[in-house]
Parts: sequence; structure tokens; C-alpha cells
Amino acid sequence: MLADMPPPTRSTPDACPGALRLHRAEDGRVARIRVPGGVLTGRQAELLGDAAERLGDGRLGITSRGNVEIRGLAERDAPEWTALLTGAGLLPSYRHERVRNIVAGPLSGLDGRGHADARSWAAELDALLCGQEWTAELSGRFLFVLDDGRGDVSGLGGDVTAAAAPGGRAVLCVAGQRVALATSDVPRAALAAAGAFLDAARAAGTGAWRVGELPSGHVPDLGAALRRAGLSCDEAGVPSEPGAPAAGPAPGLLPAPDGTAVLSVFPRLGRLSVAQWRALLPLPGGELRLTPWRGIVLPGCPAAGAEGRLAELERAGFVTRADSPWYGAGTCTGLPGCAKSRTDVRSDAAAAVASGARVPGGADGSAVTPADAAVPAAERHLPVYWSGCERRCGHPGGDWVDVLATGAPSASASDAYRVTVHRAPAPDAVSGTPPRPVTVPTPPTRASAQ
Repeated sequence: MLADMPPPTRSTPDACPGALRLHRAEDGRVARIRVPGGVLTGRQAELLGDAAERLGDGRLGITSRGNVEIRGLAERDAPEWTALLTGAGLLPSYRHERVRNIVAGPLSGLDGRGHADARSWAAELDALLCGQEWTAELSGRFLFVLDDGRGDVSGLGGDVTAAAAPGGRAVLCVAGQRVALATSDVPRAALAAAGAFLDAARAAGTGAWRVGELPSGHVPDLGAALRRAGLSCDEAGVPSEPGAPAAGPAPGLLPAPDGTAVLSVFPRLGRLSVAQWRALLPLPGGELRLTPWRGIVLPGCPAAGAEGRLAELERAGFVTRADSPWYGAGTCTGLPGCAKSRTDVRSDAAAAVASGARVPGGADGSAVTPADAAVPAAERHLPVYWSGCERRCGHPGGDWVDVLATGAPSASASDAYRVTVHRAPAPDAVSGTPPRPVTVPTPPTRASAQ
């Protein structure tokens, strides 16, 4: 959507897949399991691996919101699938399963940084969402973002964003409005903000799915919503400086204050086999954390064996070093799984990475040549995402390099893909504002990489 275009008018609910409302694709049914805050217990991770092996295509995907996607499901297996997820505690409310979209910083509470543990916020907010009938009216695209104050996730385009601040305070941001409140009030305040959005959406009558789709004159009244919820907030004097650019943990080891180590690894192109998934088990700290950059964080590793454990995961095919050409590369499903795609983007991306090709501006640290002059220094070394059509399903939040298939009949590199750098709107802007494109040179495709 161009910046000068009016917000869309929605006549139908969003079509985002869920754990129960499966999406019909060319390769079978697709399930998306919401994992609030990205946290899975060891038992939940084990059961998801079993489900992907027995009922799916044998692979698991990590989404740009830190959720799990399993493809290749059959409709006849729906009862077994539902029972498995319910038994694992992954479906606390059938009615709310698609609205549990909560992103929290993956290192929160692990490394001594930040001003609050955003994971506790996520757990409380999830319980509040599932405990109210009206919250089921939120779309499957509505997003809560909870930042512990380090700024790693605050730029990911949440409809409701909360960031911890010093002194037991936090800042809540909705549609450009910022209010300060007590840290302990964040989950209830986020819930109230979602209610204010629904009120504004109903008044607008446009069927908006997200805050950024509300027409002018229908901005949620955040302060009034918090006061109705009995929450104290300060609407004056709230700092308005932009947050840090979205940046998650790089692959590798991170020492923790308790003497253990935190492992950060990435599956190539955001998908991994059941064998790779099981290579993560048993979980040393009893949990794994999925990140909105399609990574996996393993807390609680004994420091003495951390290097060896990381080497094992590298042999299993995970990205474990920041200098890996696979780091930062991602794709949509592409052909043959998605009929809307113009090409097999996963094969194209894999061929380009394996050939040593570098996408200008990418997170792989590509050298900048005179031809790359359109890319300012601050926009280099970003995640690179390959898409088969303009929908760009699953693209990263924040700033990223967009590699879009053009569908041109020629197989030449200059025709097959168009590359742009997308800049996220400022953290104070309304969610959904389109990024600013900057044209950069096109990477090689399979044909040119061979």
C-alpha cells in the first residue's frame, strides 16, 4: 500500500492460518501454532517434532513472529492434531488460538540487561487474552510487542508496543501515542489498548485488522482506555526518542550472569527437519525460545560444554556463526507449496547463498561496490528476504532487504528478481505505514549462480 493511499476497507476476516483453522496450500494443509513470547518447554518441543514427523511433511518452520509452522497436514488427521496440541498446553483456548500474537525479546531475563523480564509480561498478557470473550474479535494479524528496554523488538511494528524503562516504569505505544505507566501494569494496559483499537475499528466501520489500517479521525484513545481499566498513566513528558533498530541475538554463545551460557542458533532459511529439531533436545534450561528473526535461543547451557554443544548443532546444519552466508537469509514458501509464487524462491535463495553470492545491504556482510551507492551505510547488513510475489508473506519486521521475484520470462539475474531496501516506520509512527524502498542491484538466481 502506497503512503498516499487510503486505508483498506475489509469485508471479511483475515485469512491467517492458525493451529485449528488450517490453510489449504499446494503441499497440504498448513498450521501455524502461536507461541506467546516464543517460549516452548522441552515437552512441547518434543511433541511438536513428533507431530511434524507423523502428521506433517517432516519439517518445522519458524515465523517472523516467533511462532511455529507445520505444513503437509491432512484434514483427516485434524482430531489427532488437535488432541496433541491440547495435551501439550499449546491450545489453552480454542476460541483465541489465532490472537495470541505476542513477541517478546528472546534474551529478556537471561543476560542481565533490560529493565524488566518481558517474558512474565507475555505470560500474563496471554492469560488475559484467553480469559476474555471479546478479545477473540482481534484479527490473527494484530500484534503485541513487549520489549524489556534494550530496544531489540520495539521496532518490529507492533499494534501495541510496551517497553520497560528505568525505575519500575514502562512506556506503552499505540498509534503514535505514548504513555508512561508502572511496569506491573503493562499486561493489563496492553489488553485495554487492544480494546480501544476494537472500539475505534467498529466506529470506523472499515473492518480494520490492524491499527495502521484505521482511517484518520479514528485513532484509539489510549489514555481514556487505561483510565477506564483503572490504570494510572502519565500522558505528559513521555520521552519520544526512537527506539534502537530491531536486532536480535547473533548466532553463537553468550555468557549469562549465573555462570551458564546461552546458545543462539538459526535454521537455514527458517526451516528445519525433525532430526534437526530433535538435535536441540534435551533442553539444558528446560525451555527454548523462538525469535522473531527465525532463530532459536537455548538458555541454561553448562558453560564447560557450551562450545562443544554449539559445534554439534553446527554439524546438524544450524547457523552458529555471524560470518555464515546463511545468517540473515530467509524466504517465503514459494513454489511448489504456494500457487501464488512466481518461482521456487527457496531453491533460488539456497543456490545464491551456496554459490557465495552476496546481496548488497545484506546481513552477510557483503562488500559495497560503487554500484551500491544507493544504499546508505546505515542500511547495510540487514536481513535478506526472498519473496515469490508482492504479498511477501512472512517478511521480517524492522529494516530488511527485499528480494522479490518479478516473474519475468528471462532467467537472467537482472530480470528474475528486484531488490529493494525496506525501512521500517519510526517507532512512534502508526503500525502498518509502508516502508521506504531504495533500489539496489539484483543478486544472482539459480541460473546465474550455476
